[in-house]
Amino acid sequence: MAGEAVAQAAEAAHHGIDLFPIVALLAAGVIAVPIFRRIGLGSVLGYLAAGLLLGPSGIGLIRDPASVLQLAELGVVMFLFIIGLEMEPSKLWALRKQIFGLGVIQVVSCGLLLTGVGVVLGFSPVVAFIFGMGFVLTSTAIVMQILGERGELASEGGQKMVSILLLEDLAIVPLLAIVALLAPTGEDQSTVTRLIGVAGAIGAILLLIWLGRRVMNPFFAVLASVKVREVMTAAALLVVLGAALLFQVSGLSMAMGAFLAGVLLSTSAFRHQLEADVEPFRGLLLGLFFLAVGMSLDLATVSDNWQIIAACVVLFMAIKAIAIYVIARVLKSDHGEALERAVLMGQGGEFAFVLYTTAVSAGIIDAPSNAIFTATVIISMVVTPFALILMRRFMPKKVVSFDGIERANGLSSRVLIIGFGRFGQIASQPLLAMHHSVSIIDNDTEMIRAAASIGFKVYYGDGTRLDVLRAAGAGTADLILLCTDDKAQTNRIAELVRDQFPLARVMARAYDRQHGIELLRAGVEYQIRETFESAVAFGGEAAEMLGASEEEAHEVIEGVRERDRRRFELQFNGEDWRNLGRLLLSNAEDQARESGITVSEQNAEEAVAQSTPRTGN
Repeated sequence: MAGEAVAQAAEAAHHGIDLFPIVALLAAGVIAVPIFRRIGLGSVLGYLAAGLLLGPSGIGLIRDPASVLQLAELGVVMFLFIIGLEMEPSKLWALRKQIFGLGVIQVVSCGLLLTGVGVVLGFSPVVAFIFGMGFVLTSTAIVMQILGERGELASEGGQKMVSILLLEDLAIVPLLAIVALLAPTGEDQSTVTRLIGVAGAIGAILLLIWLGRRVMNPFFAVLASVKVREVMTAAALLVVLGAALLFQVSGLSMAMGAFLAGVLLSTSAFRHQLEADVEPFRGLLLGLFFLAVGMSLDLATVSDNWQIIAACVVLFMAIKAIAIYVIARVLKSDHGEALERAVLMGQGGEFAFVLYTTAVSAGIIDAPSNAIFTATVIISMVVTPFALILMRRFMPKKVVSFDGIERANGLSSRVLIIGFGRFGQIASQPLLAMHHSVSIIDNDTEMIRAAASIGFKVYYGDGTRLDVLRAAGAGTADLILLCTDDKAQTNRIAELVRDQFPLARVMARAYDRQHGIELLRAGVEYQIRETFESAVAFGGEAAEMLGASEEEAHEVIEGVRERDRRRFELQFNGEDWRNLGRLLLSNAEDQARESGITVSEQNAEEAVAQSTPRTGN
């Protein structure tokens, strides 16, 4: 085989460490993952496909996937440590109803149903339980990626799915413990031996809790005072792997030990440092884990059992999706949200591989069954992106509820505000304080309801449409305030107002310097960058904290505003922004003086000009 020839050549060329398999694994991941992400199938499937190609069922470059898998399991250990770091008591309490309510209902219901399906398909109850519970654990990587790409992580539906995923991530810990309890011992053990084992496990948990509460924070404080980054990284790895080792020698799960260590450090002052130190290792080793899972997939076994695998994929996905849909509807989610959650979370996930691999190591399931289970999960993950595409094509578009919402019609106030987010709300206050008549429109129905709850009257309307502007009173308004947060939308409204309502004076919220120039050229009389005044005030307060008087700070702030106005005017008239560094105050000379280097004022200005971003402040 070609893979054997290449491996033999590499072995002949090297008399020390054989780097060829390592290079091949890295190359496969680097090539496959971007391709799979680009076509919308996700990084996990990219790793699995690359592993399948390199493994015994592919070109056979790596003959012993188990050896790779043994090392790669550390990726799962580190993943659970990071999940533990995110489990702050306050966060758990805020999401308690969704995590421990909705999450538990979905996991338990789907687990029971899928275990029953496994029994019907001919597996023993214990094996069916492992099979079903593994499939219950949805792919966090796939769901989070899709929600992130859509920008729906913070939405109500997105928060519910994130809470369920969080509970499923937590569920892997007791599931791994259950696998350890279900593992055959191979011989009868005395009561004393069993008690010693239980006592050792309890002792390991108590010891880790004591270390986490009493030792770890002072330990990291001492290391932080040394100010050597690699020592902190080594300490972070020591905590993760040490906790995993402690639990392993006590007969418990390594992943459980790492998770508990993360929870104990979730409120530590060093939490973010630990997460940053462990994250690169976690990502690399977790990718290696998926590669090893792909290599472990036995296509011959899959080919011999394709009927049962096809049946498992269809039955498991259908029953899990139906259960999720029913639970969502019973708990008051609308049809569209329930259907989307059912399709998106209807597949198995990466933690199933952890559970199945652990069950194989414990002797609960055999290699052929593991191949069937793993293939079922992988195929379900592959099918999910296509199922979402199909769902969006046939599902009716979500209808926005206009209950309690009035559309703009026949308005005639002196001031028209378009966009009532955080900027528009503040901008309205001086006008309302002086009792000017103000009409407000926005195209976000949820925001309109929220505004109504605090006493504002906001009308629904899309400011980019000419008929809406007319209905909102743009033709009779003296002043129009464009407070929208989208640059293209603001530009479009400015152009419409300039062309159709030339008598109205227009003020606009600009995103940055370049956007401000675009707005002035579109006919806006006044623009202000949304962060400029707050940043100037912030700097002024900082100067006062350092000893400046109020008058001195005010004078300095006015100087900053004047230099900014001059820069803006010159840039508006075509001056290249790179040539305007002379109008910026620079720390280049101070830094050079501290370094013992003499820098001319001209060179300092050129350095500042070269480093000034195009958009400015």
